[in-house]
Amino acid sequence: MKLSRQFTVFGSAIFCVVIFSLYLMLDRGHLDYPKSPRREGSFPQGQLSMLQEKIDHLERLLAENNEIISNIRDSVINLSESVEDGTKNSKGNFSHGAGSPLLPSKRLSLTVDPADCLFASQSGSQSSEVQMLDVYSLIPFDNPDGGVWKQGFDITYKPDEWDTKPLQVFVVPHSHNDPGWLKTFDDYFREKTQYIFNNMVVKLKEDPRRKFIWSEISYLSKWWEAIDVQKKDAVKSLLENGQFEIVTGGWVMPDEAGAHYFAIIDQLIEGHQWLEKNLGVKPRSGWAIDPFGHSPTMAYLLKRAGFSHMLIQRVHYAVKKHFALHKTLEFFWRQNWDLGSVTDIFCHMMPFYSYDIPHTCGPDPKICCQFDFKRLPGGRYGCPWGVPPETIYPGNLQNRAEMLLDQYRKKSELFRTTVVLAPLGDDFRYTERTEWDHQFKNYQLLFDYMNSHSQYNVKIQFGTLSDYFDALEKEASASSRNSQSIFPVVSGDFFTYADRDDHYWSGYFTSRPFYKRMDRILESHLRAAEILYYFAMKQAKQYKISKFLSSSHYVMLTEARRNLGLFQHHDAITGTAKDWVVVDYGTRLFHSLMNLKKIIGHSALLLILKDKHSYDSYSSDTFLEMDLKQRTQSSLPQKNVISLSAEPRYLVVYNPSEQARSSVVSVCVSSSAAQVSSASGKPVEIQMSAVWDTATTVSQTAYEISFLAEMPPLGLKVYKILETSSSNPHLAKYDLYNGNIANEGIFNMNNIKSAQEAITLENSFIRLRFGQSGLMEEMLNKGDGKSLEVTVQFSWYGTTSKRDKSGAYLFLPDGEAKPYVYTTPPFVRVQRGRFYSDVTCFFEHVTHRVRLYNIHGQIEVIMDRRLMQDDNRGLEQGVHDNKITANLFRILLEKRSVVNMEEDQKAVSYPSLLSHITSSFLNHPVFPMTEKVPVPTLQLLGEFSPLMAPLPCDIHLVNLRTVQSKVDGKHSNEAALILHRKGFDCRFSSRDTGLLCSTTQGKILVQKLFSKFTVVSITPSSLSLMHPPPDARNISEINLSPMEISTFRIHLR
Repeated sequence: MKLSRQFTVFGSAIFCVVIFSLYLMLDRGHLDYPKSPRREGSFPQGQLSMLQEKIDHLERLLAENNEIISNIRDSVINLSESVEDGTKNSKGNFSHGAGSPLLPSKRLSLTVDPADCLFASQSGSQSSEVQMLDVYSLIPFDNPDGGVWKQGFDITYKPDEWDTKPLQVFVVPHSHNDPGWLKTFDDYFREKTQYIFNNMVVKLKEDPRRKFIWSEISYLSKWWEAIDVQKKDAVKSLLENGQFEIVTGGWVMPDEAGAHYFAIIDQLIEGHQWLEKNLGVKPRSGWAIDPFGHSPTMAYLLKRAGFSHMLIQRVHYAVKKHFALHKTLEFFWRQNWDLGSVTDIFCHMMPFYSYDIPHTCGPDPKICCQFDFKRLPGGRYGCPWGVPPETIYPGNLQNRAEMLLDQYRKKSELFRTTVVLAPLGDDFRYTERTEWDHQFKNYQLLFDYMNSHSQYNVKIQFGTLSDYFDALEKEASASSRNSQSIFPVVSGDFFTYADRDDHYWSGYFTSRPFYKRMDRILESHLRAAEILYYFAMKQAKQYKISKFLSSSHYVMLTEARRNLGLFQHHDAITGTAKDWVVVDYGTRLFHSLMNLKKIIGHSALLLILKDKHSYDSYSSDTFLEMDLKQRTQSSLPQKNVISLSAEPRYLVVYNPSEQARSSVVSVCVSSSAAQVSSASGKPVEIQMSAVWDTATTVSQTAYEISFLAEMPPLGLKVYKILETSSSNPHLAKYDLYNGNIANEGIFNMNNIKSAQEAITLENSFIRLRFGQSGLMEEMLNKGDGKSLEVTVQFSWYGTTSKRDKSGAYLFLPDGEAKPYVYTTPPFVRVQRGRFYSDVTCFFEHVTHRVRLYNIHGQIEVIMDRRLMQDDNRGLEQGVHDNKITANLFRILLEKRSVVNMEEDQKAVSYPSLLSHITSSFLNHPVFPMTEKVPVPTLQLLGEFSPLMAPLPCDIHLVNLRTVQSKVDGKHSNEAALILHRKGFDCRFSSRDTGLLCSTTQGKILVQKLFSKFTVVSITPSSLSLMHPPPDARNISEINLSPMEISTFRIHLR
């Protein structure tokens, strides 16, 4: 009765709030209407028009209000049901995997602020002039022969076009240095890159008109460590006088398809922090000439980092042609979800086939190649078109100048201004002094001749990328009318890239999947180590724990950032490097993974110790050891077997999520008499499962135990584990199909010749049905009784019989995928247990498992890609170094309450909050750690909980990254707090998620953020810490817009 009365009062209060808000909306509709001057004779019509607009405005407000009421009503219903559910706790038949959920108290809805639902419904309705989805539907993709510009068209111009406004040409010398591809990073540096830098210092100083740009900080930092003060001063002087420019300034030029935004941001910060400390420069312009397709996410990250311009190159040749025809090769790139123009960044798309010199001066590569003076006769390189360059001398000066100018003029016809960009470089160019001399001296003669003859109406010079963009901006602002830009706005992405014919570069999306997964594993370890290290460093300072403060942890952390950063390179994570180069990347990742495990263990130990001063006694070795051990860079991780005794051993679980989390934790132990208890000694229920040495062999020396751990956000939870005769685990039961395993040990093995009936698994929410092969076929939702066909099947592609075939880069199949056919029935293993049940089937090439927990479903699949041939893109090998790869997926089937048919017309849509958090949990699993050896004197806290409360559901803590100090290898007191507010769709049900967070319209009160630390200061910053805002000051509230990623400099004590 009392509960019912509470709901009545609560409902009445909501009703009053809704009515009052509606009144305010009506009032706002009246007051906010723009007042227009009254004109004689038009009053009645104007009044009707005003009234009509008022009514339209009110209708929109009422629609918004209905959505708010609907969300509030759902919240009340869900709250009511969760209170009712909390009083029930039905016991089910757990031995068959049915049964009630393990978390009856958590059957709650996410509490969503109704205002947070508006973004997804409005987003995507903005009108950018060019939407890439429309462009792809317009282009015929017919690839006709375009003449000298094979993939384009003939370009003509009138000789007097530049009489009133001369052509401005900026020739930008550059050298593209892959940090690993056909050679390793170190081999390239030793054989090529160091000489480029050494020669640059000498050759740029010879003539102040010479310019040069550089992108990859990984190489620059390596050279910087080896050079003397004179060279360092020379570089700083060249930067100051504008002869040398750093473009983008990331650790590498990252891939934009396979890389995760965490790692792209991290390598950008690493590069920019290095530049700040060593050179004091802040890059202004982005330069991405070699990634295989371009993502709007990269544009967004550059914009957030403070860039105003960027350049891209590898775009489908048909898209380039379309953009060239419409003169839209230069545009403002806007995010699909941006309702205004806050994300706009100016972008230049290079128009031709490649970034090499034959394809950058103009449309005719046969002519442009003649102005690549590295290819002069007698050298190692020639021109494939058969006509070599000529050294410039007075006798050919006029002819050669006019020939080159003709190309520049034709190129300018594809753009909306008279400012032309002509990059001058290629892979690993300018290694030899002779090339510097040949390029710069010959071009300078051509420049001087053109500039001194006024009839050409051209001003031509060497320039940096920013020189070009500055001149462009100056002309564009003079040409713009009524502050209306002359450049279009483009939204969308530039995938999938094709450089010719039907040669789509989608093969690299899945090449070398083992290392792609290793990348994500290292990311999750790096993020966990960053967060724990900053917290531990703060406590070490507070308690004066000199052993932690004087450790090499920060040096190892920096090295891990750089090794992860190096792997974001567009020939690394893509899987498009030579075999031995891939091994070099893998070795670096593996080395850092081992170091990060140490940092996590040491930091967690300090944070969880009751007596912080006892840290010195326990930290000589990695005292807390991770439960997974990887033996080599190319092997799968294996679980450590924890040796149990009657002496309890601590088991510490770290939750790297900003949300409180209940997860099933599984560890391997040496005894079947295992018991897990809380820190206070209260026994915890466990499921005991067999450890399989092979598909059909059960280990007699190891057992897997699983239990439900409840962990605070970003926190540590402590359990104890020991061997005791009073242990009472729930033993898993096994049904085995198409095999015969004897009943050995403690587990009951039920051998079944073949599956006559369907195999089923179920929990309180769903029932799964599997076919005789052990592959999933159907899912039944117990909530509404509806069955859904959810079929798993494996397929394979062959490669085309044409000359060009699939390889590391390309995907050129021989037709549709063919079903994977097995000749003998697979061995199928069905496990039914207290916390989870699963079905595992063993095929010749694939092992596949579906595991069903009482709170979610999860699929683990092994798959790979094997290519016996090269695809003629420079790698000159197939992909033969395949490794068994564990791929983890989760299936999340959600019901949407409203289906909007107009949604298909929008360029953007959003996942649910639950799917965002599920994805985050997948990327950032929990980390179980155990004492290496039991120490009876060790005393740990029950938990370490650094946050006062979970962050809002839609805000993800991307990183808490300790900022460097001015001294090498040392850290400052500050960290970069990077937050991402995610856009989500409210039309998915938010009930029974097990999540106890809410949304707050992107607001977080700073004083309510941390429980264990005091915020000394927190100030907004640009994404990579390069720029403080003009009015940077300490803030008391963090306020993020939907989709926003923001960085704050934070100092905790």
